[in-house]
Amino acid sequence: MESPGQQLLSPREIDTRIHRLAYEILERHPKEKFILVGIHRRGVPLAQRLAKVLEDERPGVETGMLDITLHRDDPQKATFSPDFGKTKLPHDLDGTLVILVDDVLFTGRTIRAAIDALFEYGRPSKIELAVLVDRGCREVPIQPDYCGLRQTIGRESYLRVRLREQDGHDGLFLVDNKHQAP
Repeated sequence: MESPGQQLLSPREIDTRIHRLAYEILERHPKEKFILVGIHRRGVPLAQRLAKVLEDERPGVETGMLDITLHRDDPQKATFSPDFGKTKLPHDLDGTLVILVDDVLFTGRTIRAAIDALFEYGRPSKIELAVLVDRGCREVPIQPDYCGLRQTIGRESYLRVRLREQDGHDGLFLVDNKHQAP
């Protein structure tokens, strides 16, 4: 297997960060019902993993998936992936606590688009954000409520998250921008 760059998190460390995120969510919401909504692509398996970790303490945590393609502020750069249009939510979001889940928080524009997309499915009571990695360099004022790793990475580099559900293995890698193929 070709090395995708400098490894920042091993598979075990990714698993540890996911567990920590799950327990932080439980600490903040010990009895309150919520749904985990993963943003395509890698936010979806992260939301599912969080729900699995939460299962022992909170059976039946609902998950959903959100496609934000048509809500992006750069539609000319949007690539229509096999996930295009795959938004699946367990129910109307009116009055529901929604925890958005994504792999990397960078400029904040993806999260802004996700919030816009969510409001097409109702008006949540509250929206919180859980990310595996916050890499800094925000362009809009969005911050995570739950964060597995804060790692400031300049624009000259790229963070590549690999998840076993999509990539066959877990890892977080730092890659020079000229080698950033997904």
